[in-house]
Amino acid sequence: MKIWILQDRLRSGGTERQTILLAGEFASAGHLAEVVTFRPGGVLSLTLAPLVPHALQPFDTGLNWFAPGLLRAARRAAPDVVLCMGRMANCHSGRLARALPETTVIGTLRTGKKLPPPFRRSLAAVAHIVANSHESAALLARAHGVPAAKISVIHNALVFPAEQPPQAAAALEMPLRATLGATGQTVVLLCVGMFRPEKNQAGLIRAAARLAAAAPSADWQLWLAGDGPERARCERLASAEPAIAKRVHFLGFQSDPAAAYREADLAVLTSRSESLSNFLIEAQAHGLPVVASEAGGVSECLIPGVTGEVTPAGDEDTFVNALRAWIADPGRRLAAAAPAREFARKAFSPARQAGAYLHLFKQLRNETRAI
Repeated sequence: MKIWILQDRLRSGGTERQTILLAGEFASAGHLAEVVTFRPGGVLSLTLAPLVPHALQPFDTGLNWFAPGLLRAARRAAPDVVLCMGRMANCHSGRLARALPETTVIGTLRTGKKLPPPFRRSLAAVAHIVANSHESAALLARAHGVPAAKISVIHNALVFPAEQPPQAAAALEMPLRATLGATGQTVVLLCVGMFRPEKNQAGLIRAAARLAAAAPSADWQLWLAGDGPERARCERLASAEPAIAKRVHFLGFQSDPAAAYREADLAVLTSRSESLSNFLIEAQAHGLPVVASEAGGVSECLIPGVTGEVTPAGDEDTFVNALRAWIADPGRRLAAAAPAREFARKAFSPARQAGAYLHLFKQLRNETRAI
């Protein structure tokens, strides 16, 4: 099959990483896969090698929604399948479906954000919609009236599996800890993600301030990896709290956050909008238990009570209390490590998830030919 994967830009987000992973898996399975972006460049564009993304904008206009010549390029390429990734790509999915009746255009829902009107209108036009969580699938049916038969749930694939077995990983040097003043006994709380308002890293900083006030002698640090428009505000928020100014560290964008996963002890998340969290899946693959606030499909990312804990959305008291309990109990963290690794690697296997997409593509193509 000739497969187009449509994405506005290859920035550093989870959807973009899924685009790159799926393109590689489809190509490895013998299909002609091409990533088509609206804007050129992006920090992840070079990680697509040996595949080369095709950008529609001749130079970067800074406009995520602008897809010049999209229909003309699609007619010329005549892909069998177009998989639309991200909100902006899905805003154009209806146009593609109407313009290319011989092409199977598939939309996706991978966000907890409000859907723009062109996205909502496209839901009726596309051949099928893939939701990356059961929560998102339920939202499509409940809020947008999409028939259940038109929805499939395919969870995100694991992007950064742990390459070292636990015994080897334990023996590795820990340069991040040494650089940031953490000892082997320091409990490191880690969050990896773009700094956007809905990701709510500010909530983690507030929780850190409350932790420091409740137990000033406890040995822990909070590491925040990633970049984005909210980073500067979060840095100011952390530096304004003397009790946590030396406990909260900003690691910046990590092209591969495996080193941070190896050296951390607990994955933490207070996102307010999360269809499915790549970060929580990756963290568990490295043996990290999870403490997260409920949002979208967060509960589908772990085994609550076994590999971590999900607290009610917006309940900061319960979240902070959960953190205190996990920080104080190394035995509990150790007991969760092996189940977390096994769950993440089996449930979110890249080969398994890519295979689910390819099976769906073939099924839909066969149905189209039968009509």
